[in-house]
Amino acid sequence: MLDALLDLAELIAAFGGGAFGAALGPLPAFIFTGFMVIAGESATLVDPEAAAITGQVAFGPPFSPAISFAGGVAATAYAARRGYMDTGFDYHEAKNITFALGTKPDVLAVGGAFGILGYWLTVLSAELGMPYDPIAMGVVLSAFAHRLILGYSIIGKVRGANILDMGPFERDEMRVMGESATNGGETQAAAPTADAQKERLKVEPWLPHQYKWSHVAMIGLAAGILGAYVGVRTGSAFLGFGISAASLVFLNCGVEKIPVTHHMTLPAATAALAVYVPADGVVAQGAPVAYDSGALLAGTGVEVALIVGLVFGVVSALFGELFQRIFYAHGDTHVDPPAAAIVFGIFLVAVMYALGVFPTTVYVPFF
Repeated sequence: MLDALLDLAELIAAFGGGAFGAALGPLPAFIFTGFMVIAGESATLVDPEAAAITGQVAFGPPFSPAISFAGGVAATAYAARRGYMDTGFDYHEAKNITFALGTKPDVLAVGGAFGILGYWLTVLSAELGMPYDPIAMGVVLSAFAHRLILGYSIIGKVRGANILDMGPFERDEMRVMGESATNGGETQAAAPTADAQKERLKVEPWLPHQYKWSHVAMIGLAAGILGAYVGVRTGSAFLGFGISAASLVFLNCGVEKIPVTHHMTLPAATAALAVYVPADGVVAQGAPVAYDSGALLAGTGVEVALIVGLVFGVVSALFGELFQRIFYAHGDTHVDPPAAAIVFGIFLVAVMYALGVFPTTVYVPFF
């Protein structure tokens, strides 16, 4: 484990990946992850030797979400704290993950430093064989780390009836923020000038068009089916994720109401592959950790696999919404609900394997 943590080439590359993610902006960097996953998984279907495109580029130092995206998120929080950002963003500037931060040296250095942290967090999870997606966990832990290190609140101040209440957003209830206030706290200064204030919603949903429970469940159902179908037809747990991630180019360009679905398609595809065995007996692209032919759902057909994917899509979608209501809506920086949902959804695959329901965990390590 120590050798992997201290691999100099990977550390240098992770610094570059985090800095580049900051320069591009977190969401644009993640969109490139999606494009590279599509390229890598497509190439691997033709030539298994091309797996390095996914493993070493899309999920390696250049574009691993735990490195480039998380590094960009931390750099955005730093730039906002330093007063470098004035984009007119509706929420706190530290939540503006669509914004490219450019070439400012200290901002890129922060991105690079958190890129290394993301690499370490990923390696630790992988080397310890933890039964969840190590990259997604790296994104989540990196976000909590930047909040602690940069002096932001972990949750923020709850201003609704309870921590899950989105009512203040629905009623357009605002708070006035002073520029001198820290951690997003309200200023108490008397009669401040308009230039020294910014109005913010009391509660800020991660996606204003995708937060109602029924809506989230429905998009989870649809995305879960499609992610599962792509998975069982190609043998790739990751191709549907790549398509979902790449689709966010439209969201980044300002197209309204584009749904975010990568945290639905990845768990759905993984769960579907765990229960589906094609006629030729090949379980999935990439060897599973183990295969239990006596499991309850061993060797099912496509129809059952799609239903399993549907369920995992809905569950992961709803968990992502629960996470955003707790950790995003009241805070001042971006903590990624999809990453948390992927951790949860993939962990459920491991749980189903442990209970003897799924015959394999596909790519998920198991103790």
